[in-house]
Amino acid sequence: MPTRSPASPTAILAIILISYFMILLDNSVIFTGLPSIRTGLDLGAATLSWVQDAYTLVFGGLLLLGARAGDLVGRRRLLVIGLAIFGAASLLIGVAPTGWWMIAARAVQGIGAAIVAPTSLALITAHFAGEARARAVAWYGATAGIGASLGLVVGGALADWVSWRAAFLVNVPIAAAMIVAARRVLAETERRRGRFDAIGAVCATLGMGALVFGIIESAEQGWASPVTVTGLVVGVVLLVVLVVHESRASQPIMPLRLFRSRERSGAYATRMLYMGAMIGFFYFTTQYLQDALGFSPLQAGLGFLPMTVVNFAVAMAIPRLAARIPGAVLLLGGVTATLAGMAWLSRLGVGDTYLEAVALPMLLIGVGQGLTFAPMTSAGISGVPAEDAGAASGLLNTAHQLGMALGLGVLVAVSARTGDLDGAAAVTAHVSVALTGSTLLLAMTLLVVAFVLVPVRRPHSPAEPVTTNLVKEAA
Repeated sequence: MPTRSPASPTAILAIILISYFMILLDNSVIFTGLPSIRTGLDLGAATLSWVQDAYTLVFGGLLLLGARAGDLVGRRRLLVIGLAIFGAASLLIGVAPTGWWMIAARAVQGIGAAIVAPTSLALITAHFAGEARARAVAWYGATAGIGASLGLVVGGALADWVSWRAAFLVNVPIAAAMIVAARRVLAETERRRGRFDAIGAVCATLGMGALVFGIIESAEQGWASPVTVTGLVVGVVLLVVLVVHESRASQPIMPLRLFRSRERSGAYATRMLYMGAMIGFFYFTTQYLQDALGFSPLQAGLGFLPMTVVNFAVAMAIPRLAARIPGAVLLLGGVTATLAGMAWLSRLGVGDTYLEAVALPMLLIGVGQGLTFAPMTSAGISGVPAEDAGAASGLLNTAHQLGMALGLGVLVAVSARTGDLDGAAAVTAHVSVALTGSTLLLAMTLLVVAFVLVPVRRPHSPAEPVTTNLVKEAA
């Protein structure tokens, strides 16, 4: 537990959520800015893909390492370090004169994100308990859902009105302000003595990195490419070594006991599948809006507002709903709504209008996201004792990041096989196939929730919100 802090819970939560929101924003702000970046730095298609891939690769590879480091050095201290790295890298991206400079800076930014993401969730576990923790987790889930779609609006607006560089430079003052606020407001968590699991850290980092690299390369070179196969094989081998080592290590970086809970294991699988579907939604719907409907970057970003508004409204109602409805049931309803919206959206065709083909199904997707993220997050840290809070949040974020990398790789590969079409017809067919793939991923998600998570839900009284019941970590 942290040392006693006189700060208000609102101030503590605001610092945690703003820090987390900043890295979520950069996960999606890049999508509407990519055409401007390509023109501004004169990048080819392969080089342009690494602007996003360098960030994803490092972020996914270092998550478990970043999560474990918080247990050893203190989570407030680590949050400050992560914010400093993220802010400095954002500055370097904002002034990037060449493509290689930007790609290298994006990789460094991934290091900062891999620290901030698991540390922010672990800080909630450390600073809040009982119903306060349930509300904090609900806000955290809302932030996760809204950050992605709002990033498209912010990225599009800045690319249209100022420059794509502004979307990254804005992080610098935010990171600086959060560093000052964190040092003044957040209480430091207890530093746990012990040896650092060097073998586990290397296997986790290189294994995750190689796996993400192989998935990313599959989109460009195909699943049979020697580069893709090598990356996937090396990743799998290193992760097998990791599991064997962790089963014997006295102080593992990834405690295997976290997987003994059917609820937590189901939550990790759910998050991977769900995020695989959702990254396809953002990536391909943005292309449809700009390349088929002729939207500008700003208009494309604003095109996601129907989902964002509904998502926020539903997410804010989660604490009240959770007082009466089990979290697993809310999750089941959320995934079902997302599946219905994605299936509708995947039916778009040439000549369809934004309202009928995009805006209306987005409302269902917004409802689904709003219902899904908080109970999905709570299930992923259910029953975790304080000493494993960092590792559990790292695993949850690893599932999130790897789900996006795997999902995007698969959907890009599938959507490439749409035949010889030109113009808007080609874009529409490309996007429709990809979103059909997202629909299938959501159907798989629904099966996991229905047959793994719903059967393990525990009864709760109306006075005890289900998010509290699902979390139940040691205070």
